[in-house]
Parts: sequence; structure tokens; C-alpha cells
Amino acid sequence: MSTTPVTDYATEFAGRTALVTGAASGIGLATARRLGAGGANVVIADYNAEGAEKAAAELTAEGVSAAAAVRLDVTRPDSVKAAVAFTVETFGGLDLAVNNAGIGGPSAPTGEYDIEAYDRVVRTNLDGVFYSMRHELPVIEAAGRGGAIVNVASILGSVAFAGSPAYVAAKHGVIGLTKTAAAEYAAKGIRVNAVGPGFIDTPLLRTMDKAAYDALVGLHPVGRLGTSEEVAELITFLLSDRASFVHGSYHLVDGAYTAV
Repeated sequence: MSTTPVTDYATEFAGRTALVTGAASGIGLATARRLGAGGANVVIADYNAEGAEKAAAELTAEGVSAAAAVRLDVTRPDSVKAAVAFTVETFGGLDLAVNNAGIGGPSAPTGEYDIEAYDRVVRTNLDGVFYSMRHELPVIEAAGRGGAIVNVASILGSVAFAGSPAYVAAKHGVIGLTKTAAAEYAAKGIRVNAVGPGFIDTPLLRTMDKAAYDALVGLHPVGRLGTSEEVAELITFLLSDRASFVHGSYHLVDGAYTAV
């Protein structure tokens, strides 16, 4: 990949193909949209096949030249392998990947946490990232063009959150996976980084009662929650040649939540 910074954001990803997991909505969809606006071929992968198809249709209607959808269950290595193969078959290769798929899980103290729920959260949020990189990295490496991967962790990859032992453990693990892969593949021209979104303003959070919502906002010194688009901008920067010397880093986007 070129080390020359790109200033034409409408074409910075032209000729490249990106696979985004968990892309039917939220941060994943915002990232896919931003990549498509930058000229990339985009594969929207999601467990919700109908949602993925709808998202791909939306991007196409918005003028993205090449968007496709595929159903993906990141807890199954064969499903991940098939999604990567679909990407290569559809667009001829894979250059960029955003491993965003994840779930929240129930809230309970560690000593009372449901074991099946723990396994489900870790399989999705940690194992799913490993399975994704396990199948993405060989394909990107074999093409010999270099590439970039961004793993979506969380602010809870760096701090604790009472009642969420599975989610916190998984997101801390994602940071470890990211740094390890970065060290292994940097010399091969493949950059691997992670982002840690804070609380993002979503329709789900808007269902909270006003007092709880306002209390959550109050935990952010910036005075508001973040947006999916703000996270997508950081992700796409890390995927771009503008971040050519950024390897194995973990970048928070949290309105100073973790600063206090």
C-alpha cells in the first residue's frame, strides 16, 4: 500500500474491496457507507440476512458503485470462511476488513453470571474476531498488495463495567488479538488496529427512561453520546493510507468517558 497521504476522500478507497461484519445497522452500516462513498467495493455481512440485503440496496441507491450482502454467523468458522470466499468471488479480492459484529449480553455480577450467556458473548465478541482474522489475513496476504483490518472493540477493552464480565473480558481479548496480529503482519504490509467506541446514540438507547439516559450522557465530559458516523470516520481513517504508520494501536472514541 502507498504511504502517500490521500486527500481526495471520494476516491481514497477506489479499487479496493472491504468486508464489514455486523454491517446491517449502526457502526457497521455507517462504516460501510463511508467506505462506499470513498470508492470501495463493499460487502455487508450480517447475521440478519434481510437487514444486510436492505443495507446493500440502500448503499446502491445512494450511489455506491459496488455493494453486496452476505449472511454471516461469526461464531461459526465455516460461515466466516464462506463470507470471505463470497467477497473474493464477487469482487476479485479482499483488501480491507472491519470486524464489527458483536452482542451485549445480560447484566449480572461475575459470581452470578449465567455460564451459557458468558459463552455466547465470548464466542461472538472474541472468538468471532479471531475467526474473522483467521480467514481474512491469509487472503489479504496472498494478494501481495498489503491491506488493513480494524477490529471494533469498546471502551470496555480498557476499563471495567460492573455486571458485564463476559463483554469486558471479550473486548479486552480483542485488543490482545489486534496487537498480536499487528506484530505478525506489519512486515507484510498489513496493518491491524482496533477502535474502542464509547456509548453511541442508537434507537435502543433512546428506549431508556429519560432519567437513565440523561445519567448516561452525564458520564461523558463532552456532554452527549457519540454517533455511528463519528466512529466510522475513525475506522475509515485507520483503513486508509493516511494511517500508513499506524500498527497495533487501540484508539478510543468516547467523548472523554475514560479520561475521568
